Order: sequence, then C-alpha cells, then structure tokens
Amino acid sequence: MRDTSSLKLKRNLTSLVDFSRVINSSTDLDFILNNVLLTCLGKFLSTKGLIALKEKGKIKLRHSKGLSVELSRNFPDITANGDCLEKEELKTFMHSANLKAVETISSSDDSIGLVCLGEKLNKTDYTEDDLDFFKTILNISATAIQNSIIINELKKVNRFLDSRVQRLNSLFELSKEFGLFTEATKVARLLMLSVIGQFMISKFAVILFNGEKKEILESKYDKGELLRKLNSYRLNGIDNSIRREDIENEYPGLAILDIHLVVPMQMQGETKGLIMLGKRINNLQYAESDIEFIYSVGSLAIISLENKRLFLEALEKQKLEEELDIARDIQQNLLPQVLPQYDNFEIAALNISSKQVGGDYYDVIKLDEDNFFLTIGDVSGKGVPASLMMASIQAFLQVICRQGMELEEATGLINDLISEKTTEGRFITFFWARVNVKEEKLTYVNAGHNPPLLIRNGKIQKLEKGGMILGVMKTKNPYISEEIKLQKNDVLVMYTDGISEAMNKRGEEFSEEKLEKLALSLSNKSAEHILNEINLEVQNFVSGNMQSDDITMIVIKVK
Repeated sequence: MRDTSSLKLKRNLTSLVDFSRVINSSTDLDFILNNVLLTCLGKFLSTKGLIALKEKGKIKLRHSKGLSVELSRNFPDITANGDCLEKEELKTFMHSANLKAVETISSSDDSIGLVCLGEKLNKTDYTEDDLDFFKTILNISATAIQNSIIINELKKVNRFLDSRVQRLNSLFELSKEFGLFTEATKVARLLMLSVIGQFMISKFAVILFNGEKKEILESKYDKGELLRKLNSYRLNGIDNSIRREDIENEYPGLAILDIHLVVPMQMQGETKGLIMLGKRINNLQYAESDIEFIYSVGSLAIISLENKRLFLEALEKQKLEEELDIARDIQQNLLPQVLPQYDNFEIAALNISSKQVGGDYYDVIKLDEDNFFLTIGDVSGKGVPASLMMASIQAFLQVICRQGMELEEATGLINDLISEKTTEGRFITFFWARVNVKEEKLTYVNAGHNPPLLIRNGKIQKLEKGGMILGVMKTKNPYISEEIKLQKNDVLVMYTDGISEAMNKRGEEFSEEKLEKLALSLSNKSAEHILNEINLEVQNFVSGNMQSDDITMIVIKVK
C-alpha cells in the first residue's frame, strides 16, 4: 500500500514538473490557459471547464471547454475581490452549467482569476486530495499566467509607444513640409493626405475662418451644399473635437452629410478652422489618440497658414511704411522750407505729424517785398486722406493768393473748390491773413479754426471773424474779414488743436486756458523762443503719452 502511494506521488510530481516546464516555455496567454485547462480536465477526467481572469476590476471568461456558446455568454459579471467564489451569481452559474469544483488563481499578492471544472466522467465527487492537487496546479500556473499578462501589457504599451513615436516623426516631417508651401490650398491638401493615409477616410473637408466668413480650402463633399450647412451654424466657437453622436444632436445638418468627426484647428487658444472627416473605410471608430494626432496635424497646418498670412501682412506693411515715408517727405516739402525774413517781423513755425503723414497745414506765402500771407489749417481725420486734402488746399492757395482778390471773396472761392472735392464728413478748419509789412497791417478771415491769439500789452485778443469751416457746403453767406493795425511787440500765436487738446496719461487736456497763460508769460521773448517753449511745455505735459493729433504752430512778433 505504501509503495502504491509512493508511486502515485512520484507520478504526480513528475506530471507537475512537466506541466510547469510546458506552461513556462511560452508567454502566449492562450497557449498557457489552454494547457492549464486541458491538464485539469485530463487529471480529473472532467467533461468541461473554464478559466476566467481579472480584467479592469471584473472577472471575465477567457477560455472554456465543453460549455455551450449560450452558457459561455451567460457567465456572470463578478467583481474581482477575495470573496468572489462566494458570489451567488457564480454559484447559480456553476449549478446551471453543472460545474462541480472551483478554485482561484492567486499570485503572490492578488487573485488574478478562477478555474471551474465540471463533473468527472465516473460521476464521483472531487476528493480533498483532488482539490489539493487542483490548487497545486493553479499555484504553479499563476506565475506563468501573471508573467504572460504583464508581457502582453508591455507589448501593448510598446506598440502604443511605437505608434506614438511614428506619429511624432510624421508630425516632425509634416512641420517641415508645411513650411515649404505658400498657398493655403496646398497646405490643406497636404493636411488631408496625411490624415487619409493614417485613417483611410474617403470623405473630408478643411474649413478656414476669416472672421465670420467660412472658406472651404479642400473638400470631398459637395462644396455648395457644405457651405450652405456651414452658414447655418456658428462654428468658430468650437474648441473641442465633436464625435458623430454629438454632431447628430448639435449640428444635424452636418450629420446629414455623413460627417463623423469635427476637429478644431487652433492657434493660441483661438479656433481658426475645422477639419471635418467622414466614416473610416474599415468602419473603426476614431480613438482618442487618433483625434489627438489629427488635432496636432491641424495645429501645424494652421500655424503654417497664419505664419504665411502674417508674413504677407508684414511685407504689405513694410511696403506701405516705405510709401508713407515717401509721402511724408513729399508733404514736408510742401511746407515752407525757409521762412521769409523781414526787418520788422519775426516768424517762427513748426509742424509735427502724429503719423507719417498728417492733415495739418501751414504756409507763409510771400507776394512781394511789402506783402505776405500767413495760413494755417487742420483737415478732419489723419493719415493719407487728410494729407491729400492738405495738398489740395495748398495748391489752391498758391494760385488764389496771386489773383488780387479780396480775402473774404477768396475764402468763399476756396470753400467752393474744396466742397466739390471732399467726401461726406470731411472738412477743414482754416485761418489765413494778409500782412502788409510796410504799413504793419493785418487782414484776416477765420473759417472755423482755433482763434489765433493776438497778445498786446499783456492782454489777449482772439481773431474770430470769418465764417463756417471749409468743405461742408458751398458758400451761401459771405465770409467776413477784419483788419488790425499791428503795433510794436505785438505777438500773434496761430495753432491747431493738437496743442490745446494734447492729452496726458491721466486723460487731461493741455487746454486753451493753459496755452493762453503760457503765451502771455512768454510774450516778451522772441518768436522762436515762444514757439520752442510752448512746444516743450506741451511735450512735458503729455509725459511720453502717444501723440494723438498733429501739432502745428506759427508765432509772429512785431519788432
């Protein structure tokens, strides 16, 4: 009897050694599970059995023998924990499947699954020795199963990492390719070719936003129909990818076109366009990693498009800057380069544009040895349009001054000429005066301009006589002139509102009051000194704040 037990034990040990060698020779999980189940069935002459493993916190059926398809499908949903063998759902399933024995597969620190066996062919019950041997087989199997699971997980991770590396390489190459194209349509075509190659897509579209306008760069959908659907939705607020089910709920018009995925193309958090993709040819769903790749490709494309747009804008701006510099030079040449000199008059003037070209104008036009004209004007607006109007009035004045007309009549003619040339909303405030050097007499007309300051004996007289501003309508009411006999030490300060309305960082204006007080305090100085001190005081007042308007000033002093 002892020899029989010893022989049986020896056979069991031999079979366990062989079994261990077989299952540890492979990392294929299906091979291992198949050998474990066959070994158990063969050892106990069982008719059926199954192996279930732990997956994401649940026990899932992985391998079975002798069970019907229906029974296999009805394997219970069991939470993987220490008492899973006591679950009523498992006991009910084992009873319905006529399974008689069950044991867990346990690794060193956790339960990783279970094995159920059916009744023996000889209809006998499982003995204590049978169950002990069953546990031994499973203990030996646990390490091989655990290693196989870990290796398979590592393989999945490696495959995932390989795919990520491949996609990163693709993105790197694409970033270089995108930089080679200067046309938006070519960038869009490269974008879609890279996506089609990765995901096997037959229908797609690339949409670019330009404000509220939508431009279809590339499309395999009917462009007219797609554009109609796009215009029925506000899409530039999309900042996350949208899958098929959400498209059906939120944008049913796009769902009709069989669009399955919408991915935004973003730059600095702003959606600049959309990638729209149809169903994949292999019917696979778009995974999160797929969407991430598409988003990255789209970002590269939109950056390329934006960089090219900004580059073209920079070229245009540079060209415009160069043209404006030329215009500034031309405009400065229209202003008097040298002021006429007289024994009994000092004349000083300055002009500072807030932009390359401005709308302020001044001139000192010498008629003969005894007469000259003083003119100052301010065209509404700034920049090129204002400078063109300024050039027009300068041309008119050069002709009209020499026609011998009375000042008020000449002003009406200038107004009529400008009214014919100006567009609605444009106008010119204007002041001019004829000075007779010999008689020291000044005759002026003020067409809505800041009244020049005539300083005499510590008092200010404002030269306001005239009429309406130039360019609003043709002259109906004649302009009025005024004649003033000048006296020694009289000072005349002519200026534009760029001085009185100069603003500091606190939003305070320099003001006419401050200008008048300053001019009074400087009236005993030379014309050049008065001009420079007023300009310096204005610059100190604004204290580095950006100049918002042109600054022009003329100072005349009677010696």
